[in-house]
Amino acid sequence: LQFCGNQIVSGSDDNTLKVRSAVTGKINHLKCFSKCLRTLVGHTGGVWSSQMRDNIIISGSTDRTLKVWNAETGECIHTLYGHTSTVRCMHLHEKRVVSGSRDATLRVWDIETGQCLHVLMGHVAAVRCVQYDGRRVVSGAYDFMVKVWDPETETCLHTLQGHTNRVYSLQFDGIHVVSGSLDTSIRVWDVETGNCIHTLTGHQSLTSGMELKDNILVSGNADSTVKIWDIKTGQCLQTLQGPNKHQSAVTCLQFNKNFVITSSDDGTVKLWDLKTGEFIRNLVTLESGGSGGVVWRIRASNTKLVCAVGSRNGTEETKLLVLDFDVDMK
Repeated sequence: LQFCGNQIVSGSDDNTLKVRSAVTGKINHLKCFSKCLRTLVGHTGGVWSSQMRDNIIISGSTDRTLKVWNAETGECIHTLYGHTSTVRCMHLHEKRVVSGSRDATLRVWDIETGQCLHVLMGHVAAVRCVQYDGRRVVSGAYDFMVKVWDPETETCLHTLQGHTNRVYSLQFDGIHVVSGSLDTSIRVWDVETGNCIHTLTGHQSLTSGMELKDNILVSGNADSTVKIWDIKTGQCLQTLQGPNKHQSAVTCLQFNKNFVITSSDDGTVKLWDLKTGEFIRNLVTLESGGSGGVVWRIRASNTKLVCAVGSRNGTEETKLLVLDFDVDMK
């Protein structure tokens, strides 16, 4: 799920991407299901990763390709061939995108020419997450490893060893690498030395999502909790809990200097105070009857919240809910 300007892009297991409008139209008490502007057709497998900037969309699929699209026209500009298995993750920086695949490799592409510039080989299992700042590539994989790469020379500078299970999530600010694993821990690494600075413990399950800004890390976990950390000290500053806490796995989160927004497969989106950890209110509460409502992903701008909602057992089509809300997310 990507959100840029007034356009939302979502990929699906039906092999397509949909470009939707984020203009709500003030329907149904300031919320509505977004209108589909165009459908991007071309992949022959499910779309499992995407990135968007301005009018360019990049998608990665189980068909082993990436595609570069014009968001305005829906035209496929390039198809990027090279991976030999599912493209599971990607990170776009300026004119380059780095893709990670179940084939255990990463590839660096020029999105203007469609050319593969570099291939990074060293993982021995599927690459699950990747970060790229234009200088360094950081990847996390199912081989329990995190690797730091110089893409220009195609060399692995550091292999960050310490996790005892699959690595599912990464954050990278140019100085610190933060990795989340199925082993329940979060590790903070120095990107230049490869040393582990802190091991953050307290979660009881998989860290499914993280966001890092100005040395503050917010982590969401399958154990239903959200934690706020200072990565310089390794201290847990807050755990978002209490009677209004999520009742099942946290699926997505986003934060700024004042607020944290979290979603869960309990069907809610919650707003919290970053500094105090106090619950403020529910932004979304789905009907919990039948197959149960799930909020799979959220994306927030300064004035809008986009939620991908569906059912726990997959019987209902995933829909995009758009809300206008009065929290300044700058």
